[in-house]
Amino acid sequence: MRHKFLYSFVLALLTTQAFSQTTSTYNAKEAFSPQFYPYPGNEYRSASGEPGVKYWQNRADYKINCSIDTANHTVAGSQELVYTNNSPDNLKFLWLQLDQNIYRKDSRGSATTTAAGGRWANTGFTQGQAIKSVAIEVNGKKYTPQFTITDTRMQVWLQESLKNAGKVKLIIDWSFEVPVYGTDRMGRLQTKNGWVYEIAQWFPRMCVYDDLQGWNVLPYVGQGEFYLEYGDIDFAVTAPADMIIVGSGELLNPAECLSAAEATRYANAKTSDKTVTIRSADDVNAGIKTTKKTNTWKFKIQNTRDVAWAASKAFVFDGAKINLPSGKKCVALSAYPVESIGANGWERSTEFTKASIEHYSQKWFEFPYPAATNVGGIVGGMEYPGIVFCSYRAKGAGLWGVTDHEFGHTWFPMIVGSNERKYAWMDEGFNTFINSFSTRAFNKGEFSKPSSGDEGRSSFGENVDGLYTIPDAVQQRSLGVTAYYKPSQMLHALRDNVLGADRFDAAFKEYINRWAFKHPSPWDFFHTMENVAGEDLSWFWRGWVLNTWKIDQAVKGVTYRDNLPANGAVLTIENLEQMPMPVKILVTETNGRQQTIQLPVEIWQRGSSYTFGVPTTSELKEVKIDPDNQLPDWNRVNNTWLKK
Repeated sequence: MRHKFLYSFVLALLTTQAFSQTTSTYNAKEAFSPQFYPYPGNEYRSASGEPGVKYWQNRADYKINCSIDTANHTVAGSQELVYTNNSPDNLKFLWLQLDQNIYRKDSRGSATTTAAGGRWANTGFTQGQAIKSVAIEVNGKKYTPQFTITDTRMQVWLQESLKNAGKVKLIIDWSFEVPVYGTDRMGRLQTKNGWVYEIAQWFPRMCVYDDLQGWNVLPYVGQGEFYLEYGDIDFAVTAPADMIIVGSGELLNPAECLSAAEATRYANAKTSDKTVTIRSADDVNAGIKTTKKTNTWKFKIQNTRDVAWAASKAFVFDGAKINLPSGKKCVALSAYPVESIGANGWERSTEFTKASIEHYSQKWFEFPYPAATNVGGIVGGMEYPGIVFCSYRAKGAGLWGVTDHEFGHTWFPMIVGSNERKYAWMDEGFNTFINSFSTRAFNKGEFSKPSSGDEGRSSFGENVDGLYTIPDAVQQRSLGVTAYYKPSQMLHALRDNVLGADRFDAAFKEYINRWAFKHPSPWDFFHTMENVAGEDLSWFWRGWVLNTWKIDQAVKGVTYRDNLPANGAVLTIENLEQMPMPVKILVTETNGRQQTIQLPVEIWQRGSSYTFGVPTTSELKEVKIDPDNQLPDWNRVNNTWLKK
């Protein structure tokens, strides 16, 4: 899985040894404070967690024509961007993202992320996105606007304010050099049969203007990801005729770009449940024989926030049919170099892709795009609508993990369009959570491994950044826990220990349905889960998301009524740290009788200690909190009481 941290490494780096805490630091008034939501619902965002009756979001539709120059490793293009203002505000200017500028030597990303090193550091510099021209067209009239480029953003001033329901067309010509290592989100890989280009964040894209902040203009510095508007995108890539191009969405002209035999096999793949080889390793080694100099590959994808593509004459290419719950069909495709073929290698990529998409479509929300394409190249793992980039070296469990994780991003944040630049836990964390179900389901659990329950403490180490930290401010060594593992752990705790599977799944699916192709905030998620599940969860969000509180439930003591076990036992438990959670206790008597006691979180509303009676017939042998090791308890030593 992308960003995977070895648990042993995380435990050693981020945690300290458990200690025998005897004095509680728990404050019930703080944990169950009545003040949680920062603002009431309004006509844009309902207090129930739904989009309000006047919810709006702006729209960006693109038509792009570009070409790739393999001699100079450059891409040049021209785009028409139709921007629709659905907000009630009059917009005097527009903001766009120029992500390629992160690769400039003088960028903020180079000064911060690259200087710090790590996965998102540049290994070389380019001149960034060269903007050749910008024109505005409104009602058939064109003019050249004033525009300013600041790092990875471009502000374009309008001659007249764009009013509600108004549209404006931006015509932009641009070019850039493809970096070798593009912050592990794009780049190019040299293989024995040629370069593999993975092209992403490649054209000027609209920043989001929303009802929460107005223009969202956080710069792209590497670790933080994206926040984008939805629309339809048509794009065409002109490339040397010996190359295969794959991209987001539907390939509109396979017969023009593939050989007759390849086009037939491509059509067969769309109707086959088994992987069909479209272009084999032998075909790659033989090379494409053509009299044409170039091909123009045309793609279309609707209701999307972005597109990406890949190009190479080294691609082995295969595919298979994806079956969707509604009865619709789409296609799983894989493109990878011959170096990726081997035992449990990329020849299973299409199988993995098909299984992943079918699982998520059945369990959560139907896959909305005509194709799901997996590309093997230099990028370790990165997601875009309808296409993902995964390491060409991955195989076996690693290839399943990265493929499944990147395609899981289709649901978060491609369908549910949260702000990745601010809330990585709503993107990476939610995706990591749903990955656990798909991995258990795939091929009878071929790559599924049971949890030991011990790794949970790594989420609460003193050096772990909290979930409510913008990704660019999260320490690199903490990101795997903060953005991925802990929010997934949180959702499992909510499902398994608080709501139960039925209530949780109903609320989580409703959240996806409500906010599909929209822009939810954390508070919209909180409201939805509470309203649909029928539970006030402010105490839960306060501990898991807004703070870095720990869980430490302990058995304090055991006595018997009138000192007679037959009269029943009296148990006292404590909450030693600040996070409250429901309590599950397994009581074992010396005669072998066992009983499980479930206590709700409300036992902690009045203080850190709770005493209750248990009917018994003999002395107690053992009392154990959280007997299934479901909770990431900070000190498991005090979870158990044993008869002396």
